[in-house]
Parts: sequence; structure tokens; C-alpha cells
Amino acid sequence: MGRKFWVGGNWKMNGDKKGINEIVKFLEAGPLDPNVEVVVGVPAIYLEYAKNNLPSTVAASAQNCYKVSKGAFTGEISPAMITDVGVKWVILGHSERRHVFGESSELVADKVVHALETGLNVVACIGEKLDEREAGKTEAVVFEQTKAISDKIKDWTNVVIAYEPVWAIGTGKTASPQQAQDVHIKLREWLKKNVSESVAKSVRIVYGGSVTAANCKELAKEADIDGFLVGGASLKPEFVQIVNANQ
Repeated sequence: MGRKFWVGGNWKMNGDKKGINEIVKFLEAGPLDPNVEVVVGVPAIYLEYAKNNLPSTVAASAQNCYKVSKGAFTGEISPAMITDVGVKWVILGHSERRHVFGESSELVADKVVHALETGLNVVACIGEKLDEREAGKTEAVVFEQTKAISDKIKDWTNVVIAYEPVWAIGTGKTASPQQAQDVHIKLREWLKKNVSESVAKSVRIVYGGSVTAANCKELAKEADIDGFLVGGASLKPEFVQIVNANQ
């Protein structure tokens, strides 16, 4: 059985109720490919509002959570809170969490473990910075970030890996389809060697990094690219075309 194409929209720290209503309108108008799993990452304060207003074919996701269920962690939200409002997804380890807020691979892995234990589906983000790519360290970086997670989890059923080269996020630069495919297939080989062949075959590895309506179809043709995690374009009607990239 093939891997189901997955497209996520990461709204980041953008939007208000009016803006969400506009996004809901273009998602409802679609039409969205019924063979694609569609998820949108919503600012925490709007999670319940978005979940209650999105089309039934589009799931809401938190953009982050902490590694425990409750406690003295001002400003954080827990997986228990996310599930309590009926949301089933969380994005963890996004490059902005790693490089703006200083989250280590170990912390990201701890968050992934706890989110999965709480019953959430996890989008686990990995990716290298420009200086790391130019130094030929892409594989070392993404393998290290993946290993931190694989060392702590047993079941990959509810994990989507998002490969997001940091140099291509919000810069307008995109890894070429071949560059992206090269990393995806290397990741799959790493999973086969270090986790299991079944996980390597079944886990979805999606690409993120300035994905647009203009480049999504070429990227979607690559054998090991199982979808996208989309930033700015997910706030615009072109997101529908990205969801439908595989048609």
C-alpha cells in the first residue's frame, strides 16, 4: 500500500478570526483532492476556533507543545490541552523553534515522545542551515536530528517527517526537486538501516521550504517526496493548488 500524500499548512504567527474565515472560504471552495491528508498549523489561541470552522476534510494542528502534561511552564501548552480541544496534530522541531528559540534535538525528541504518548499525530521537522549545506554536512545534520527522535520512540505510525532546509524557508529559494529527493531517499535509507525496513517504507517524508503553486507539481513527482509542509503560501488561495499537486 502506498503512502498517502500529506500536505500541511503552517500559518506560523499569522492570522486573526477574520483571516481564518477567509482561509476557510477558499478551503471550502477547493476542490481539494480527496486522496490527500490536509492539516493546517494554527496559532494556539485560535486552535479551537479553527477546528470548529475548518471543513471536515482539513485537520487543525498545534504549532508546538511542551514535553509534560501540566505544570509551572508559563506560556507553554501541553499535548493534553491540545487533545482536550479536539485537535489531533502538533508540529514539533520546526527550524524556527530550533534556531530562533534554541530548542535542542534532545528537547524536540522529548516533546515528540510525550505528544505521541498523549495520542497526538506529530509532524517532526528536521533540516540543515545554509552554512551546513555548503560545508557538505546536510546528511550529518538531518541524521543527527532524526536519530535523537528514533532513539526515544518505538512506534512511527503517527509520525510525519518534514524535511525543511532552513536556507529555503521564507527565502524564496527552493531546493530543486533533485536536491530534495536526494535528501529524502538518504533519510529513507537511514531509517531502513537504523530503525526498520517497514518504517522506512511506510513513514511519510514531506518537503518544506518555499513551496508554491509554481513549483509543487515538479516536487510532487519525486518518488520519496510524500507531500509538503507549506509556510506563507498556506495563507493564500494557491494552497488549494499545492494540495492538488499530485493530480
